[in-house]
Amino acid sequence: MREEYDFSNARKNSYVSLKKQISINIDVSTISYFKTLAQQKGIPYQTLINSYLKDCVEHKRELELQWK
Repeated sequence: MREEYDFSNARKNSYVSLKKQISINIDVSTISYFKTLAQQKGIPYQTLINSYLKDCVEHKRELELQWK
């Protein structure tokens, strides 16, 4: 292996994701719903959940809560 490498012409990896791993508590029934839907669509359920959340951000959707 070389002692020194030249990275002056290096380019940023365009395939690197801008995602961050977190822990989140989600109801079992909600996970089951997304797993079933993801299986039907042929994608990982975490990708599906991220797509739903991303759609909320892009369309500035706000949650409407109604307390009984």
